Amino acid sequence: MKAAYPLTAAVALGLVSSTVSASDELMERAQLLFEPIPDSGAEVLADRNPMTQEKVDLGRMLFFEPRLSASHTISCNTCHNVGLGGDDNVPTSIGHGWQRGPRNSPTVFNAVFNVAQFWDGRAEDMTEQAKGPIQASVEMNNTPDVLEETLQSIDEYVSAFEAAFPESDNPVSFDNTAAALEVYQATLVTPNAPFDQYLAGDADALTDQQIAGLDAFMNKGCVACHNGVNVGGQGYYPFGVINRPGSDILPEGDLGRAQVTETAADEYVFRSPQLRNVELTAPYFHSGIVWSLREAVAVMNDSQLGSILTDQEVDDVTAFLRSLTGEQPEVIYPELPPSSETTPRPDMPDFPRTSQGG
Repeated sequence: MKAAYPLTAAVALGLVSSTVSASDELMERAQLLFEPIPDSGAEVLADRNPMTQEKVDLGRMLFFEPRLSASHTISCNTCHNVGLGGDDNVPTSIGHGWQRGPRNSPTVFNAVFNVAQFWDGRAEDMTEQAKGPIQASVEMNNTPDVLEETLQSIDEYVSAFEAAFPESDNPVSFDNTAAALEVYQATLVTPNAPFDQYLAGDADALTDQQIAGLDAFMNKGCVACHNGVNVGGQGYYPFGVINRPGSDILPEGDLGRAQVTETAADEYVFRSPQLRNVELTAPYFHSGIVWSLREAVAVMNDSQLGSILTDQEVDDVTAFLRSLTGEQPEVIYPELPPSSETTPRPDMPDFPRTSQGG
């Protein structure tokens, strides 16, 4: 039922208190700037990679399948652990031959809602993104041909691909592997966080300190880069708008998006990280150097805002960010089929790939 008077007029007439007005206005502003997390990312994929149960089931198997890697030891879940907030909780991931990757692994949870994938946005979607780590020498170190040979050697996978891609002339393919992985990852969403409940109209879903943190987050400028359904992940921004962080946090050799666009203006520009479940995904920033969420907020306050947040507001914003932790996806670890006699052997630095049975 609509009020008989506009809210501001009602306050002026003494029909409601200014405290109630301020509270309602804060919620209304938040509802304009943010969106609740949906129960699935299926709608995002509907036009180009429709979600089916067969694709989800295959994608789940592939997500946990270490034989996607040359060594048969690294799966998608290795660096995007579904039990650890969708990442691996180390500064930079460990890949093939114990090599360290160059950047911190972003969470896979809710990644379907980002404008693009990777810190520099070099992958337009999660299908394209899935192909990168499989082929990267410091990650899975595999090739499309060997991956296809591996999957085609296992009858259970051949049947699963045929069920998931019935219209495909070549069901067991590198492209379909990436497409199935994308569909499964689109199910890894975390709805119903306290902030989502607040956006749905429950004013009691946040604590007083979290309300104060939300107010500072919106009024002091954080929302300029961190908005929308993922509270970030929607655009590209320079790291160090006011004060450039030290080389430990912002390594000079990593030019960010400039390495994709080859444009000087994009040096040290990165896709803003999504802040959903951020309390679970330490360490922070693309360098993975900051372990404390409060310290991460303080670094951003200095580098992006020119320290306009007080110490109390930094504490409040940190408290607000903890309200972004949603319901974690319930994941059943799949039973993976055994290798066959024709499955390529693992390729390791001290154990080079040989023929089957060699």
